[in-house]
Amino acid sequence: MFKNKVNGTILRIDKFLNSVNLTKRRTVAQDMIGEGVVYVNGKAVKPSKNVAVGDIITLVYLEKEMKYEVLDIPTIKSTPKSQQHLYVKELS
Repeated sequence: MFKNKVNGTILRIDKFLNSVNLTKRRTVAQDMIGEGVVYVNGKAVKPSKNVAVGDIITLVYLEKEMKYEVLDIPTIKSTPKSQQHLYVKELS
């Protein structure tokens, strides 16, 4: 985890997706990123891309596209699914 002077804590996209339960495992997140189906603020990303509060994450599945706004960055490795709403807001 890194500190950002402007808006607090930031986290790598692959770790973030796993931490907030958008993917089951970090390797799944890395595979999705490698396939080019994960976007941050409209741009395809690499696993090392840092995510910050306010970023829009787009996950493109075969039949649908899901968008999430980053509300907060978790400080623990895995958050309970019941607390997912504290970290991401589903936009579509």
